[in-house]
Amino acid sequence: MRISEWLKLLEEKGCVEAIKGLLEKIERSELNAYITVCKNEALKLAEDFDKGRLRGKLAGIPVAVKDNITTTGVRTTCASKILSNYVPIFDAHVVERLKAEGAIIIGKTNMDEFGMGTTTETSYFGVVKNPHDLTRVAGGSSGGSAAVIANGEAVLALGSDTGGSIRCPASFCGIYGLKPTYGLVSRYGLIPYANSLEQIGPMANCIEDLALLLEIISGKDERDSTNSGRGFVFRMEKISKIGIIKNMEAEDSIMDKFYEVMNNFDYEEIEISSLKYALSSYYVIAMSEASSNLARYDGVRYGYFSPQLSSWSDYYSRVRAEGFGEEVKRRIMLGSYALSAGYYGKYYLKALRARTLIVDDFKNAFNEFDVLVSPTMPSLPFKIGELKDPLTMYKMDVNTVPVNLAGLPALNIPVGFVKGLPVGLQIIGNYFEENKMLSFAKMIEEFS
Repeated sequence: MRISEWLKLLEEKGCVEAIKGLLEKIERSELNAYITVCKNEALKLAEDFDKGRLRGKLAGIPVAVKDNITTTGVRTTCASKILSNYVPIFDAHVVERLKAEGAIIIGKTNMDEFGMGTTTETSYFGVVKNPHDLTRVAGGSSGGSAAVIANGEAVLALGSDTGGSIRCPASFCGIYGLKPTYGLVSRYGLIPYANSLEQIGPMANCIEDLALLLEIISGKDERDSTNSGRGFVFRMEKISKIGIIKNMEAEDSIMDKFYEVMNNFDYEEIEISSLKYALSSYYVIAMSEASSNLARYDGVRYGYFSPQLSSWSDYYSRVRAEGFGEEVKRRIMLGSYALSAGYYGKYYLKALRARTLIVDDFKNAFNEFDVLVSPTMPSLPFKIGELKDPLTMYKMDVNTVPVNLAGLPALNIPVGFVKGLPVGLQIIGNYFEENKMLSFAKMIEEFS
């Protein structure tokens, strides 16, 4: 559902009745896309809207928020047992922006535990099912946010993207999902996985809605030292030169659909040689940062508490062993290893050098091209339980992680179906050139 369609529903039924209908749909849903539904809060705000007390650009519009973005008084779990009872006492910057514009936060969406995964199968609360085929995954880690948009269980949603966590589920569920330039959107209130890579971003059913949500959540926030202070205003821009990254590939059926779309335009194929280092350098950096960030979960100050008290070291080990899932523990151990004495230079510093090569190669490419294009995901959505090997799962991020390493913006747009399943196309822009990406996406829409 688009904003325009929801506004018509508000005119016909009023906000309270519209929200009641939405809550009933969520309750009947088989997707497992929400961890927490804010029923009472949503109905109270809907009543305020009907009485003329709720105003703003998003007044009366239901927005879903990924469950690693803090919300005052609403449980925020990161889909982990270790935070299953955590209720924040402050709002993330993006949540403050939503509330200031009258949005109704309808609930907190399911995800891979701490954002670590490609399928939401690592969630403590169970896998999110794909709205197009309930036997398949919705993608990850922002799978819940993508699924609720695709299934009409929210109008807008927020996700976070560390290595493709917005674009992957957007591709698998057939919606629009944007990973902004690093620093465009404040990370204040985003529970961290890998600080130098992750960004909060918008998810929606059309370009206009996506752009509006990005306008609202972007901008200055002094509480985030990585924030650029820049805002965003949507405007159409001319696209002169398009590059296809030929060493970002996918299954044959996806490539056929990809070129079916791209053959409507003049383009040039290029190869970015440093991308062969992207996947390995990304996982070394991401896991190293994760091992540092997740050291704070000790079972003392907040979150999961084990009643079996003994020595401090035994207690700390027990809490983390019981509170973290298998994939999270795997990444903590690998990250700790990469940062340990004797291996820091061999792995982590080498990964940072590879990251610099990738940044430089993208900068050179954008000296020539307005936008770069590739398939978003190398395969169609997997069957639930199909990916049993962690390395195979990591390889699914091959087309998305280079963007995060370089800090660039990237957008998934739905371009059709293969075997009844959605296919996404990835548009990559230069720093703070989200408008060029969105403008090219509009051009693609005209040929759809």
